[in-house]
Parts: sequence; structure tokens; C-alpha cells
Amino acid sequence: MTPTPLVLGPMLRYVDETSASIWVEVGAAAHVLVRSPERSWDARTFAVHGHHYALVEVDGLEPGSVTSYTVEVDGHQVWPDPGSVAGFPPSTIATRTPGTPLRLAFGSCRTSVPHTREGNRTHGIDAMRAYALERTRDDSSPRPDLVLFLGDQVYADSTSEEMQRFISGRRDIEEEPGAELKDYEEYAHLYKLAWSDGANRWLLSTLPSAMIFDDHDIRDDWNASMSWKQEMEATSWWQDRIVAGLASYWVYQHLGNMSPDQRAEDRIWQRIVNHRHAGELDLSEELDAFADRADKDPASYRWSYCRDFDDTRLIVVDSRVSRVLAPEARALLGEEETAWLDQRMVGGFRHLLVGTSLPFLLPLGLHHLESWDEALAQGAWGSRAGRLGEKLRQGMDLEHWAAFQHSFRTVALMATDVADGNRGPAPETVTFLSGDVHFSYVAEVGRTSGSRILQVVCSPIRNPLPWLLRSSTGILSYAVAAPLGALLAHSAKVPNPPFRWRTIRGPWFDNNLAVLEDTADGLTLSWQAGTVEDDDYLHPRLREVAAMTVPRRGSRNAPGGDAVPEATLSTSTGARARRGRRR
Repeated sequence: MTPTPLVLGPMLRYVDETSASIWVEVGAAAHVLVRSPERSWDARTFAVHGHHYALVEVDGLEPGSVTSYTVEVDGHQVWPDPGSVAGFPPSTIATRTPGTPLRLAFGSCRTSVPHTREGNRTHGIDAMRAYALERTRDDSSPRPDLVLFLGDQVYADSTSEEMQRFISGRRDIEEEPGAELKDYEEYAHLYKLAWSDGANRWLLSTLPSAMIFDDHDIRDDWNASMSWKQEMEATSWWQDRIVAGLASYWVYQHLGNMSPDQRAEDRIWQRIVNHRHAGELDLSEELDAFADRADKDPASYRWSYCRDFDDTRLIVVDSRVSRVLAPEARALLGEEETAWLDQRMVGGFRHLLVGTSLPFLLPLGLHHLESWDEALAQGAWGSRAGRLGEKLRQGMDLEHWAAFQHSFRTVALMATDVADGNRGPAPETVTFLSGDVHFSYVAEVGRTSGSRILQVVCSPIRNPLPWLLRSSTGILSYAVAAPLGALLAHSAKVPNPPFRWRTIRGPWFDNNLAVLEDTADGLTLSWQAGTVEDDDYLHPRLREVAAMTVPRRGSRNAPGGDAVPEATLSTSTGARARRGRRR
């Protein structure tokens, strides 16, 4: 009997002090078992459109322990697979030690093309893969408690040659939607391309991960405006795309975001764990209906989630599905989502981290441009200018928080309330973590008291901005762009932002993976990229692109005003690699 293959995974997802979640995709209906040296845990697969998945709930672990594991399918060991991860260390589960500071890696925007000279020429070195390979050479540094992927893990609208070959093998690629994804089967193949590289597969098997979607997981500018949505709904393919995109997102990304308690309250997960019949549960119709409902009625399901790591809170916000697009009530977050966020934006933590795929604080020039464009599209200068505003919005991707001024101002007031100590003891920082824009930077709100309010961006992991666009991005973001943008915004009667901020580091355009850590000196941040030595494209090294420390309040290096002292910042722009012998 031929063993059932392991298609994807194992992926280590939610991990706390005593439990872990391990996700897999396998080739057929099966019984999946995760085995440690002391005990084992198991689950049956469920099916979606001919694909088979299991999420194994691992419990009874000791806090602060490291447990190696293997995976079996129908009694046959399938992980580790010598053919895909030969030479990599064993996969392990590291539970959290209560009271230890959070260490978090994060980034966004990662395309899936071969890791060859040509692939690196067009898309750069995969920072996540370079990070994985570096950990196999030198695992002495503390591993992150979590890797947070802030959107665009897959590109459904901008596909690789390999993905297009798969599409051409099953339908006419000249017919709509062309080289873009059409249905669940194509999404499943796209996730396989994204997560099957040996180094990345090993990394995802041993570091806990959490995720949130952004536009390219579905389509560029997803839910930018009512006009955009109406244009999509008029096509012959959009309904299939949005249903397949959200259904596959629940399976491949969202299911592993949930804690055991959150899963226990999820109706789809209840169907999986309560299935008692002999055959495999097929969720295809139910999941499609759920995805359709989630798109049409965003309040019917919550994609956002919140986790507390002792004295650090992480809130991850859905900034796509929950949008309200009616011109008279435009909002990036609907009423229920806003209320949910409001309840969790509280003090009493050392750091309050808000993960949102779209930067909350854009460089001021871009912020003013987007706020002006929203007012223009809403008719501030008349209907003809309104049509121009809509064209600019879609053509220039002007659909971040700044382009939803009502939501921006609402959340800005939440952040300042927390920072001023009006919602409990003020934290050290209120820090927004974001991606999307294909350049990295740090911005800070000008404050003379209370918590520091920061925007930290890491983008992309692997999808660099073309050189020509880097110059235009710099022009639109900095120099005279801020005052000129402010004049435009005022001309359309856009109110001033509730506070001012400025970029204190950046931008840089490297493919990066960032690491954030709460240390004795404060909140330390570093951005790390891959570099090739001796034309060895398959084994990139890791180099530090930039690093900085945000000092604790009350420390002698902490500022009294709105700037970070230059002494607390350091940036390395050379191709300095960490020392260690190449495997």
C-alpha cells in the first residue's frame, strides 16, 4: 500500500505555555498523528474541494519546554521527509515561559518564484528563506515566540510562470480571469508553491506563526471603494474568486491563528471536531457558503484576533473584509469591528502592539495625498473631479488608513487615550506593525508626555519595489511632499490629523524580515535581509539592514520630546553577514 503523501506542512501555528497547533495538508482522507518522544496526538482529516487537511491539537506540554516531533499519516512517518528537509534540524515545539519578554518576527509581501539567479534578479532574495538557513547554521540566538505575516502571503492577481503553467493545464488562460486565480483548486496550488521550499518549510514547522490577509491575497486594491467593488461584481469571475479566496484563507491561514478556546467557539471548527461518521467530513459547500456570507455581511465573522504575551498585547486587525464602502459612511472598520478594537485598546501592558497590514501612519506626504484623494472622490470639488479622484485612488493604490479618514481619526484617538493613561496605566509604547508598501521605515508621533506612539513597517519579505518607483515613492513621501500635501488636503476641507508624526528611520527598500524584542534597554528592532556570496544563490547568508532601540520611559536615554536620540539608532547598509560556516 502506497503511503498517503504529506502535501504541505507541518506548520506550527498557535503556541502558548502548554499547547500547540500543528496544521497539515495530505494527499487523501487519512488519520494524522503527531508524535513526540513521550506521547502522541492525532486528528482526522477534513476535505475541501478534493483537498485534505488536519489540525492536530497538541496539549499537556510543560511551560518553557522544547519538544521534538514527527508526523505520521495512516501509520507511516511522513515528517521529517529526507527528500525535502535533509540536513535540517529536527522540528520542535518551544512553549512559552511565563514572564519572559516577547520576541516577535514580522513582515509582509512575499512572492513565490524559484530561488535561482534569475528568480533573485527579478524578485530579490527571499528574506524568510535566508533567515531559515541562518538558523540552521547558528541557532544560538533566542528563537521568536511568533512570526507574524502581515498580508500578501500569496499573490492571486500577479502569478508566477509556474503558477500560470498550472492554470493553463486546466483552463484557457486567455479567457477571464486570465493568469489570475479562478477557484479553490488554483488557490490550493498557489499555497503549495508558497510554502513547499525546504528551508521555509522547516522554518514554519518549528516557529509559531500568525497571519492576516491583505489585498493581493484576493486582488489588488481589494475593497478600495464602492466603485471598485461594483466593477469587480460586474465581471464573470469575481464571485468565484472572492469565495475561493476567503474559503482557502480560512483553511490555510486563519484556522491556525485561533487559540484552542477561540476554535472551540468557531462554528466551522465545531463541525470538524463533532464529526462522528465513518467517512471524512467534506466542508466544501459549507465553507463556500460561509465565505460568501463573510464577504456580503462582514459583521457575520471576525478575522481580527488578540493575544496577550504576559505584559505585551498583540492586536491583529482585519483592514480588508470589515470595510464599509457606502460613500456616505465610508470606514475602514465597521461599527462592530471598531467596537471590538476599542475594547482591546487598553493600558496595563508594557507594550501595546497593533498589527495591521496597511501602515496606520504613512509618511506625511502620502497621508495628506490619500486624505485629499478621498475627499476628492467623495465630491469635495464636484462630480467631474470626483471621477478623477476615483481613478487616482485605484491607479495609485491610495486606499490605506489615510484614505478612510473617519476610521483613521477614531483609531488615532484610541491610541492617544491609551498613551495618555486614560484607559489604564500607560504602556511604554503603542506600536503599529505593518507592511504592504514595499519599503520599510519607522515613524513616531510627536509627544512630550505619556507613551510613545510608533509606526514600524517591514515590507517586503520578497517582492521589491522597482527602482523607478523607489524614486517616486521618496518624492511623494518626504521633502516638500508633506507641506504640499497638507495644502491639497486643506483645499478639500480635510481636517488636520489629531497629531503630527515624522519618519525617524528609513525608508529602505530591501527584502526584509524584521525582529522586535522587549529588552532591558527598551524595544529593540532589527531588519534582516539575504545576501549571496560566491554565487551560491541557493544558500544566502543573512545581513542586518537596520537596527534601532526605542528606550524605556524614564531611562536616561529616553527623549523628552518627539525625537529618538541619534545615539539610540544604528543602521547597517553593507552586506555584512553573520559569521558561521556555510552548510
